[in-house]
Amino acid sequence: MRAKIASFSTLAIAMLLLPAMASAQTVFNVLGVFTSLLNGLMVLFITLAIVVFFWGLIKYIFNRQGGEKEGAAGASLMIWGIIALFVMVSIWGIIGVLRNTFGVTANTGSIPQPPGTTIVGSILNQIGVRSNFSN
Repeated sequence: MRAKIASFSTLAIAMLLLPAMASAQTVFNVLGVFTSLLNGLMVLFITLAIVVFFWGLIKYIFNRQGGEKEGAAGASLMIWGIIALFVMVSIWGIIGVLRNTFGVTANTGSIPQPPGTTIVGSILNQIGVRSNFSN
């Protein structure tokens, strides 16, 4: 079973890196895609931690009269939700401080646009002026 998982993981990573290997994209564009994917996952995990916290709060409130044992499960979920939020936001903050310290800018990847679709070019095309600003 581990061999199948390892082979599928290797195949998935190879398929993701195939455009970079074929020089269809630069390494920075591929890293930009991974960065946006990781940012999306980070938001998903923070949302999940908030949901766990509120689920623990609901369990604590509704099971409070059932005794300490039932309320303790909700309190435990709330504590773990807060710890998860703290760890994730702290790591996000540390990465932000390191990025600002070393001057690393966000690389979101470049989106190719057809000629004449820059902001200045599109405004000039709308008013009917031809100039060198439209690529």
